[in-house]
Amino acid sequence: MTETLAAPERRVRNLPRLHLQLMLALTFSTGIIDAVGYLGLDRVFTANMTGNVVILGMGLAGADDLPVVGPLLALAAFMAGAVAGGRALGGRTGEWTSATTWLLALVGAVVLGLGVGLMVWHDPPEAALLSVTAVLGAVMGMQAAAARALGVKDVTTVVVTSTITGLSMDSRLAGGTGELWARRALAVVLILAGAGVGALLLTIHLGAGLAAAALVCLVCAGIGHRSARA
Repeated sequence: MTETLAAPERRVRNLPRLHLQLMLALTFSTGIIDAVGYLGLDRVFTANMTGNVVILGMGLAGADDLPVVGPLLALAAFMAGAVAGGRALGGRTGEWTSATTWLLALVGAVVLGLGVGLMVWHDPPEAALLSVTAVLGAVMGMQAAAARALGVKDVTTVVVTSTITGLSMDSRLAGGTGELWARRALAVVLILAGAGVGALLLTIHLGAGLAAAALVCLVCAGIGHRSARA
């Protein structure tokens, strides 16, 4: 009887670690998507809104022929996606719910659809690529909302600036304890690795990186859902 009760307790204790692992995997897939966006969709970030806002500011100033429409669309769509994700999640934090599963499954399905669509549509016009940018921005906003609601400290899946700040500020070099250094370092390394993988996949096809990122997201949604039900 004691062993029977102990198994669910162990699973509950292991959930935070599993959630961390899933968010780190999504951070990797985000690196892929941003590489595809910046290199394949006219220098637009569809997940990292900090970089996108900077590009938009420079583009508005007419610097280096940087785009304006693409970053603006991505920014507006990201905010809309985050709003939709927040409403779907209902403000729930710290736990994986069915809404989390469906939200991430939707993100994965949409990104996969975009990747496959780009593979079969040879030489799409600029208007179609702008639509892809907007849709990617929206689903990345949904993913960011899901990650925020889950509340894994220092792993937002879409940006690592605050993570790098925490890694440096809390390090022993700065007089800190070095707490959470492993997850922070992993988040930085994984988004870096994802960007590298995305750049390599772009040499195969514009849609290849999106398809790879979508598969990561769908697997994360499935594993998270299964663990929550267990």
